[in-house]
Amino acid sequence: MSRLQLALRVGDLQRSIDFYTRLLGTEPAKLRPGYANFAVTEPPLKLVLLEGEAEQDTVLDHLGVEVADSDTVHEATRRLSELGLFTRVEDDTTCCYATQDKVWVHGPGREPWEVYTVTDESPESGHSGSSEDETVCCGTPAEAAG
Repeated sequence: MSRLQLALRVGDLQRSIDFYTRLLGTEPAKLRPGYANFAVTEPPLKLVLLEGEAEQDTVLDHLGVEVADSDTVHEATRRLSELGLFTRVEDDTTCCYATQDKVWVHGPGREPWEVYTVTDESPESGHSGSSEDETVCCGTPAEAAG
């Protein structure tokens, strides 16, 4: 199983949940404080909504590819590194109410992409980093952004 991920930071989470429920014809697969995700079968899509500042316009937070297992993440890391892309690996990290293995890269417009797999659910939202060695959960890895 692979599917594209689109993570949006929204100003009104409930209004966005209502809109995307109607647009996609499905209820969120996971609802937590400040967070919702939709696991859409057709087309294969994981839509993640992250609560932002009240009244802000919706903005792209990050993009991703959800894959079936950690071996696929590690293969993507190897392939992307061999292609000369800067990669940031995060294994066994908690983010978006899940434990994940992932690798981050940035596109030519500095848009953050992650290739990731969920290895377990978590009651916690995850970490939020402020130093250059940390990653902001569901956002841009600090040192890869530069």
